[in-house]
Amino acid sequence: MEPKSIPQGRLYKDLAYLFPLVTPREGYAEEAAQWLTILREKLVPAKNKILELGVGAGHNLSYLTGEFTATAVDTSPEMLQLCKKLNPGVELRQDDMRDIRLGRKFDAILIHDAIVYMLSEDDLMRTFATAAAHLEDGGIFITGPDYYLDTFFGPRVEYCTRSEGALELTYVEYAYDPDPSDTIMEIIFSFFIREQGRLRIEHDRHITGLFPRVSWVKLMGKAGFSVESRMITSGGVPHELLVGTLSKTPRE
Repeated sequence: MEPKSIPQGRLYKDLAYLFPLVTPREGYAEEAAQWLTILREKLVPAKNKILELGVGAGHNLSYLTGEFTATAVDTSPEMLQLCKKLNPGVELRQDDMRDIRLGRKFDAILIHDAIVYMLSEDDLMRTFATAAAHLEDGGIFITGPDYYLDTFFGPRVEYCTRSEGALELTYVEYAYDPDPSDTIMEIIFSFFIREQGRLRIEHDRHITGLFPRVSWVKLMGKAGFSVESRMITSGGVPHELLVGTLSKTPRE
């Protein structure tokens, strides 16, 4: 049986040109500086090799490439095109983070918010196994889920208006958990797009994963990582990163 593909929203397809207005690169600067601090702390000073899985438009990665040799993976060709413009020196591959095997090792593996598109514990386990397969012994794996089942109390609504040239975008993001007994939630976007004085309205629906925190730690441990928690801030809001160090012998 072929593995199920991870559903992608229109924001990573025909509406990908809106992505820099939904989450501008400069909005990643605060968080990326804290990822960089962890990498500097954990890695021996050198031109280390890093692999980002689910790189998207490469906004977070763009703050790291000055110190690291980077390779990046994403399933969306539209997002890889955006990433290429921002990170011209990065090797890019279109593939699924759950299954890709590049046949070489890295010093650190990063997964930013693309991790939310893992919808089952099997998806998470396969992704953590990918990270472990591409790391040297003692290598570092950093990820940070947007929400935990334990602490998500929806619905949550965000909205913003931004513009670039003749394009103005107002978006509304509505996140909710329709069934707390399963491992998924939904994020609904409404995009109000004004171009050359004309208004167009588009909608997008994203299905994302929602797991207890203990499941993340357990599965990372099963993949061979010893896990520590690092609290950072993004937009002034506290956020947890899970930092795994690959052990030679996977834990049960």
